[in-house]
Amino acid sequence: MANMCPYGRFTHAVVRGIPETFGGKAVTDAGKNGEVTVDLAKAQRQYGCLTGALRQKVGLQLIEIPPDPELPESWRIEDVAVIQGDTALITRPFKEQRRSEADAVRKVMSELHLTVMEMGDEEGGATLEGSDVLFTGREFFVGISSHTNRRGAEVLADTFRDFAVSTIPVCGGTRLKNICSMGGPNTIIFSNSDEVKKTLRMMEQLTDHHYEILTVPEEAAANCIYIKGPKQDFLLHRPTEECPESLAAFQKLQDYTLLPTACSEASKLGASLSSLCLLINRKHTYF
Repeated sequence: MANMCPYGRFTHAVVRGIPETFGGKAVTDAGKNGEVTVDLAKAQRQYGCLTGALRQKVGLQLIEIPPDPELPESWRIEDVAVIQGDTALITRPFKEQRRSEADAVRKVMSELHLTVMEMGDEEGGATLEGSDVLFTGREFFVGISSHTNRRGAEVLADTFRDFAVSTIPVCGGTRLKNICSMGGPNTIIFSNSDEVKKTLRMMEQLTDHHYEILTVPEEAAANCIYIKGPKQDFLLHRPTEECPESLAAFQKLQDYTLLPTACSEASKLGASLSSLCLLINRKHTYF
């Protein structure tokens, strides 16, 4: 297996705008049908704050794919690709109507000169969504959920053969990265519910590596975006008005630049901060 590669070093962020069809009648990740009350204008403002932080504060090159009203969930761009190094695996989302979201993402990956691998329809019913995939810099954890199945995890393992891939069952309608995320090169952030503690114990049993654990009291706070800059580390996290009890935990991360980033509207649809971007490390700019 591969040695640890520097986790958190990124040069580009790929995002996709919030369409006018955001929200409305939907099935949330909790499986509840019906009208989901979201504020479109607020969601678009929050998206603008996220992209502004990535570009202006962190210094990433931002590639923005225009919103598509025919693809109301396409803003959840993390789901349609898993990227490590120079390879991008185009995934196969659970919902058939989401699979065409990959077309525009595939084009960007090609323009960035990444090696594009496909998880096609011939893969034995494989489904995989990026929000179920946690890459630690040393290995992959794949959440087996209502959106990602074991065959999808096997295709990921075949694609990234230099890294161990472990599967973790995820309860309910949630995604793996809704309950944990990277908070540093060797740190995983978890919420502290009993169910999540079971997930943590399982991950500890499956790995040969040691990770520091940062526990936050609110599940919504467990999904963050960690980026290692040339001079400082950045952590985009949910703001105090959304997760008031978790700020003290983030402040334990010494020498980090903390960037509170709102995500309340997307979270109503079961998404999280990392759902809204794909992070890539490219030494050269091709745009």
